[in-house]
Amino acid sequence: MPDLSHYDYDLPRELIAQQPLKARQDARLLVVNRQAESIEHAYVRDLPEYLAAGDTLVLNDTRVIPARLVGRRERTNARWTGLFLSADENGNWQVLSKTRGKLEAGEAISIVSWDVSQELRLRLLTKLDGGVWAVRPEPMGDALPLLEKVGRVPLPPYIRDGEMTEADRQTYQTVFAKEPGAVAAPTAGLHFTDELLSKLSKQGIPREFVTLHVGIGTFRPISTPTIDEHVMHHEWCSLSRETVDRLIATHTRKGRIVAVGTTVVRTLETAAHRGSLAPYTGTTNLFIRPPYNFHAVDALLTNFHLPKSTLLILVRTFGGDDLIRRAYDTAIREGYRFFSYGDAMLIV
Repeated sequence: MPDLSHYDYDLPRELIAQQPLKARQDARLLVVNRQAESIEHAYVRDLPEYLAAGDTLVLNDTRVIPARLVGRRERTNARWTGLFLSADENGNWQVLSKTRGKLEAGEAISIVSWDVSQELRLRLLTKLDGGVWAVRPEPMGDALPLLEKVGRVPLPPYIRDGEMTEADRQTYQTVFAKEPGAVAAPTAGLHFTDELLSKLSKQGIPREFVTLHVGIGTFRPISTPTIDEHVMHHEWCSLSRETVDRLIATHTRKGRIVAVGTTVVRTLETAAHRGSLAPYTGTTNLFIRPPYNFHAVDALLTNFHLPKSTLLILVRTFGGDDLIRRAYDTAIREGYRFFSYGDAMLIV
């Protein structure tokens, strides 16, 4: 097993996309053919040329919630930022917290919405592991409506230091987002428009949906000395019986299952952990790394991922280590845009 430095690479800062393209489907597409060991350049709008009738696209229909919180500590007036993670049956929240100085139980945080039109108070209850606090919103209420009032788009820190604009409410959400629960977007899906999905469907390439709520681990780098020691975060995912039946039918007709994003790969491979696809609803902490035999996914559309990340390791495991390293070198040399709002790669 290679060590973590094997998955490092140098990326010029100007290649980190800070804004999405006006037309989502106009993102560049690096097409990597594993059998031919070839690399070619295209655009996401060209996807119908690289897929065939009988293939099935699988997309993640999770919806990003406005999970980022910004406010002030009432006791010290120091700036405080947080990320909503979950709510329990009593209405208390788990929040990843960041501020200067030491927080104490009983403190109150005043949360202010992005447009400064809404406020909410959070009362600190208990300090948990990893910078997470249990907090109680005041007044109490269902988490989602409260977050819709005061929460902000949870952009990753490499996009404008995490500071949203009004446009991000729409652009950091897929056009097919349905099930609320993610604290980060399934970014490969951001490239699709209704028009492109319709064009693929008319070509005989249907779409199916799974749900995986992207969690806090997406922001956390590998910190263990070796890759094998890294423990993946748990994320909730779901694959229905009806979808399984249609995906099995795809393979029966010799079509390919095309995963849109690493979240879809992890959902399908979790559901196929016994060797074949089966319905699954629950949590997954599947860490795909060498050596790994894929059971459900035949092709992958994905964005370009951070150095030393579990996502990059997954992609290199799927596409072939040397070939994907060469693909990244090519993308950097050709000025592709990287990360969440960046360009895409299709591995067939």
